[in-house]
Amino acid sequence: MSVTPLPRPRKLGPWMATALVVGNMIGSGVFLLPASLAAFGSASLLGWVLTATGALLLALVFARLGRAYPKTGGPYAYARQAFGDFVGFQTAWGYWIAVWVGNAAIAVAFVSYLGYFWPALADSALLAAGTALAAIWLLTAVNVRGVRQSGWVQAVTTVAKLLPLIGLAVAAPFFIDAGDFTPFNPSGQSTFGAVTAAAALTLWAFIGIESATVPAEDVEDPERTIPRATVIGTIASAAVYILGTVAVFAAVPRSLLTESTAPFADAAEAMFGGWAGTVVAIGAIVSAFGALNGWIMLQGQVPLAAARDGLFPRVFARLSRRGTPAVGLVVSSALVTGLMLLNYNTGLVEQFNFVILLATLTTLIPYAYAAAAQLMLALTDRDRFAGGRLAADATIAVAAFAYALWTIAGSGYEVVYKGTLLMLAGVPVYVWLKYRGRDSTLEAAGSVSAARRAG
Repeated sequence: MSVTPLPRPRKLGPWMATALVVGNMIGSGVFLLPASLAAFGSASLLGWVLTATGALLLALVFARLGRAYPKTGGPYAYARQAFGDFVGFQTAWGYWIAVWVGNAAIAVAFVSYLGYFWPALADSALLAAGTALAAIWLLTAVNVRGVRQSGWVQAVTTVAKLLPLIGLAVAAPFFIDAGDFTPFNPSGQSTFGAVTAAAALTLWAFIGIESATVPAEDVEDPERTIPRATVIGTIASAAVYILGTVAVFAAVPRSLLTESTAPFADAAEAMFGGWAGTVVAIGAIVSAFGALNGWIMLQGQVPLAAARDGLFPRVFARLSRRGTPAVGLVVSSALVTGLMLLNYNTGLVEQFNFVILLATLTTLIPYAYAAAAQLMLALTDRDRFAGGRLAADATIAVAAFAYALWTIAGSGYEVVYKGTLLMLAGVPVYVWLKYRGRDSTLEAAGSVSAARRAG
């Protein structure tokens, strides 16, 4: 079967690539995080800084790899380049699962925010599931139409979601009082324990730093655009997170914040009145919608890259007339649909936090592979990593790998246990693909031999 080549010209420019990174990182979770972090007081701000530092290390890894190997697939492409087919398959398998499982969680969050204006969603699980699925399939259709269309949706929703967050951050200095940040660590844990726990909670907010690398062959001038979009997007998101958390801590008493279900909206109401809370709630809806759009784009790109290399079923390598991986997009959204329908009553909501942790774990493993890949390639592919940057590249890779390993360990025994089983469940798929590929190779060799004998 012939595979349609990727279309040209590339379609995502610098602004859209940066919007993809920021839009995928600033999704639904950040609007709830200040309430979770309130238990750790001001120590949680150190957790943000620690996580942001680790995320920046990973961003530098992806920026360097994206410049050296501008291939569709992101973490998958780098792991396969460095370690071969099996690690490449594991990376694609884990990342793909993380994306579509995470999309189910984002869709649930989108509906929960929408319930602020449409209370019936809270009373009817079936209506809520139907609304979530409508959003999923609407954005799947947008992505099937083309990367450019998806890029415009991402750019517009990213601007819309950032405005209320930036507004709160700018207003924060006028509301800050020293008493808002005491006690420093009310959790009862040691400072190190509180900071570590806070860092673990903030980790989900940084998932997506690799977003610009995944559709690399649909990015204009990828050697320049991908590194800039990755680093700028990570720094911008980290600044919004930290300043936004400071604003919430300044506006909402900690005793109320720990019970809040909409901390940013509560902070906006405290600062400016009820209208501001409504604006922030709308921003949260737009944020979840934009994140869902960006992640749906990626759920088709990774299977596409792996299928082109024979490491996913061939059907995922087919492109539509518009040059999009329509099969991968539709199959992934169908899996999300199945997951949501199986749990539409109460199960998915109850399992939301575990799904997020599981999706984070299956993303962190590809991150660890990517960091190790940079170290391996820096030592073996000197043409791309030569010069005075070699030592810096190797040091960043080691530090990023250590950070990824630390965060994997911090996910908890249950998540690591079930996540490992989920990763190993892909091994039979890999064996089947390799066996099928071997049969195809033998069949082709037999045809050539027969032709030679006939000649």
